[in-house]
Amino acid sequence: MERDRQPPVATFFAANGLQADRGVDLGEDAAHHVRVKRLSVGDLVALTDGMGARGRGTISALRKQNVECHVERVDRQPPAAPLHLRVPIADRDRMLWLAEKATEFGVTTWQAVRFHRSMSVSPRGEGSAFVAKLRSRMVAALEQSGGAWLPKLLPDANVEDVETSDPSTSIILDASGRPLLAVLGQISDREPTVLFGPEGGIEETELRMLEAKGWRRARLASTTLRFETAGVAAIAVIRAAQLLTED
Repeated sequence: MERDRQPPVATFFAANGLQADRGVDLGEDAAHHVRVKRLSVGDLVALTDGMGARGRGTISALRKQNVECHVERVDRQPPAAPLHLRVPIADRDRMLWLAEKATEFGVTTWQAVRFHRSMSVSPRGEGSAFVAKLRSRMVAALEQSGGAWLPKLLPDANVEDVETSDPSTSIILDASGRPLLAVLGQISDREPTVLFGPEGGIEETELRMLEAKGWRRARLASTTLRFETAGVAAIAVIRAAQLLTED
């Protein structure tokens, strides 16, 4: 009982899942963090697998290339209400920052979208090496935030091929749209997908093409926002609205 009240000294990501009363190998990145934090065999840690499981365990072995933990307990956490994010292929550092915040908010899916104005950005966030770095940032944000679900990463897409389960619940952030809260009121019990463009915005031809497919324009402010500001603000507004409907 006393041990259950003891706070873990750190949180680690278990890429291969969690099962109670089993060992789990946390890999080389965890080994580095253990050395930095000066942890020892027997220390109590929290664990998350990004697929809804959170657990507690103890470090059972420390090696240069990996860390092993014995999992004592596993709890399943329900995912947050669905929220799908479609972000521009844009400046890579700012995309990485946005990925961290999206993970903290429990975004369901993430897809990077190539707009016409994406092509003038350098250095831009795309390619397999960037995707690996993006996932690593999401994992770190999951560990820090105490979350249980990683966003599902979808393949990059051109704007005409962007994925959405239902265009009628899909929102384009644009200064000419109706207030976001007003648009959300029309789709409050369904799954929103939010799309926004890179620096310079979405070109009018792209906007008209998306609207023809059923997407709705919505605005957050009367000023022009940087894409990562717009992304975080939209996620926060939608999450707050979803929490109200849950209550």
